[in-house]
Amino acid sequence: MSTRTVLITGAAGGIGSATARRLTEMGWEVYGGVRRASDTDRLPAGVHPLVLDVTDEETIAAAAKDVEARTGSRGLDALVNNAGVIVQGPAELVPMEAWRRQFDINLFGLVAVTQAVLPMLRAGGGGRIVNVGAISARVTAPTLGPIAASKAAVASLSETLRMELRTFGVQVSLVEPGALQTEIFDKAGDAARAAGLRGTAADQRLYGPMTAAVEKATANMKPGPVDAAVKRIVDALTARRAATRTLAGRDARMFAVLTKLPDRTRDRLVSRALGV
Repeated sequence: MSTRTVLITGAAGGIGSATARRLTEMGWEVYGGVRRASDTDRLPAGVHPLVLDVTDEETIAAAAKDVEARTGSRGLDALVNNAGVIVQGPAELVPMEAWRRQFDINLFGLVAVTQAVLPMLRAGGGGRIVNVGAISARVTAPTLGPIAASKAAVASLSETLRMELRTFGVQVSLVEPGALQTEIFDKAGDAARAAGLRGTAADQRLYGPMTAAVEKATANMKPGPVDAAVKRIVDALTARRAATRTLAGRDARMFAVLTKLPDRTRDRLVSRALGV
């Protein structure tokens, strides 16, 4: 049996790095995409480095060509779309440039990479695509509009891809983590400031208490182990019949329960928990 092959975007840290390490240990041939050449030394041992900025079509094309040259007629067995960022802040105050960056990376980058490698997945005889979403796509909160909206779009796209690609034998799964011990979660508290909120000082003061409450709640959260997501991704890649949509982490499962409540009841519970 030939060695199985996988391309992972955003492989320099967090879920991507941990997944690359696990699959390498399992004997997979892993191609790890990183945004800058300087990030290649952060990849786990044994991972083939690829400079792959999901917002840059030239690097995507070059990375796909590299993988194709290495895998040849074997094609590619799997793609893990993991690259992502968090943009956070009140919807009224987040600049449009920051909104576009959120979607350029989390959604449009995912589409571009998927388009580039699908011919290789088909050549492999029916591969797997695992898209990394977020529980915020199901249950959001104040100031999480950009990240939640982008991940909700990823969830909808995953459903479309699942139906479109089944005729080719390509299975598509969505893994939705909650708060995990990753760099992207550690930086979440600074995401609103990084976005450079627009509006006057008076406008920003209107949302000050809300933003502070969410930042405090985020800081007090106890993120779960990244292995919770890694396990779900590996299961989606190796199960005979991959789960279409799975939650990763205790808080993800807890928040998912809230979707069964009436909207306004859920709004009150989330606001009360955040103190807003």
